[in-house]
Amino acid sequence: MAKSRITGDAEARPDSAAPRANIPEWSVSELSAALKKTVEDAYGYVRVRGEVSGFKGPSPSGHCYFRLKDDRAVLEGVIWKGVWGRMRVKPEEGLDVIVSGKLTTFAGSSKYQLVIDTLEPAGVGALMKLLEERKKKLAAEGLFDEARKQLIPFLPRVIGVVTSPTGAVIRDILHRLADRFPRRVLVWPVRVQGENSAAEVANAIAGFNALAEGGALPRPDLIIVARGGGSLEDLWSFNEEIVVRAAADSMIPLISAVGHETDVTLIDFAADRRAPTPSAAAEMAVPVRAELMAQIAALTARRLACWQRGVEQHRKELYLLSRALPALDELLAVPRQRLDACAGRLPRALRANAQLHHTQLTRITARLLPRLLKLRLARSSEIVVALEKRGKLARKNYMQRRWDRVRSAEQLLKAFSYQGVLARGFALVRDGDGHPLRSAAAVGNRMRLEIEFFDGRVGATADGEGAPQPAAKPKPSAKPRPRGGGDKSGGQGSLFGA
Repeated sequence: MAKSRITGDAEARPDSAAPRANIPEWSVSELSAALKKTVEDAYGYVRVRGEVSGFKGPSPSGHCYFRLKDDRAVLEGVIWKGVWGRMRVKPEEGLDVIVSGKLTTFAGSSKYQLVIDTLEPAGVGALMKLLEERKKKLAAEGLFDEARKQLIPFLPRVIGVVTSPTGAVIRDILHRLADRFPRRVLVWPVRVQGENSAAEVANAIAGFNALAEGGALPRPDLIIVARGGGSLEDLWSFNEEIVVRAAADSMIPLISAVGHETDVTLIDFAADRRAPTPSAAAEMAVPVRAELMAQIAALTARRLACWQRGVEQHRKELYLLSRALPALDELLAVPRQRLDACAGRLPRALRANAQLHHTQLTRITARLLPRLLKLRLARSSEIVVALEKRGKLARKNYMQRRWDRVRSAEQLLKAFSYQGVLARGFALVRDGDGHPLRSAAAVGNRMRLEIEFFDGRVGATADGEGAPQPAAKPKPSAKPRPRGGGDKSGGQGSLFGA
């Protein structure tokens, strides 16, 4: 029906005499729907080659919008969010691609567009161009710097292998390790090509790094990422940024063994070492045990030979030194002569020593007579008595000096104590809390007071507001009051001028 309407409208001539009122009316939505059906019926599923232009990555909704162009035309393209996640090769600006999808229209902007289902580079040249651009980008970020690369351990205890569990690669690696130096191998099975292979390889590298030291599953000392040979498209998963970044961020040393000797992928530049084949990666991972044993045996033999040569050299040196020494009889001749001379003088020396001690004993015996002992004892007794007298006199003098110091301190204490001031006729006034009052202004009406004299304390109550009184001027004709005068009763008088 829509097709017939369009045809009829096209056959109508502008100068037709038919009345224009007979032309059917279209709404905008109806016309857009008719155009959409016509385009989709005529071009249901198409395959288009062109250059990606205006690509800015996924929108906030997850869909991607860009243009396909050649030297004469431009075609709008869209990739829905679900299709974008499954794509192995992502579009990039300037990439020559071949896309397949459904041609349709978008009524919201009156344009036609291609809803893309698949996307692949247009030949090996496009892939190589994309690979070179990605390599430059990652190299500019420093992911390929030699300073980032780690040393491969000489003899790892555990080796982690990221590869397909069903291919010949894992068998080659295990066989090569068994021939050289058997080690424990942990295999993280992944798909090495396909849509999700890149994410699986990156997750495997991160998973090995996430293993804890000393856990139930041992943490590898070395990781080997391996795959057999194939075309550039087959090896493309190892050119993805997610794999390259995972290899560069690995804290465990990593060997890349992807493809054959002529195959080069971006993970080779980010890895710590590149092996031309998976078997070569196994050779890099461990040394040859037989060669190590032969090397150890050779070093042991060299060490023994060096020790033997050293002993022989010391023996020769000792022999030469012994020839320079005098004979044993010559060394002992002089000491033996001295010993014979001392042995000849020894009897005489013993007799002389005994005579000397006898003489000394006789002299001492003469000094040990009873009379002399009594005199010595009496003299010692006199000395003891004299010392005892001197000790008593010294103790008496010492105690006298101490008592004099105590009395002097007592007098000084009395002189500085306020009790001495009270003894001279003064009094100390305190408030009800026992705090001394220093001025009349501190005394309030009916305030409870405590007055301390030399011989005791009495209570009192103030009969007026305390106020300082002007000092009375002395009379010219007044005579000085004799010392000891004042109140005949012996009191001090009022402290407040009463």
